[in-house]
Amino acid sequence: MLDNLFTPTHLIIILVIALLVFGPRKLPELGKGLGEGLRGFKEGIKGATEPAKQENTAAKSDSVTTQSETKA
Repeated sequence: MLDNLFTPTHLIIILVIALLVFGPRKLPELGKGLGEGLRGFKEGIKGATEPAKQENTAAKSDSVTTQSETKA
């Protein structure tokens, strides 16, 4: 059912409707805003996964330090 959802004909119709609704002056601004929003979303996801990685490496370095201190 969703196989032919975004055929070229459908995309052209969507672009024409967007052009009629928003106008040629507003459309580039909307695209820029959408791109910035997606970029921020990706950075937010990346930032959410990095602290977990940093905590794991910090825990590993602490365990290595405690093991080397007990051997000495």
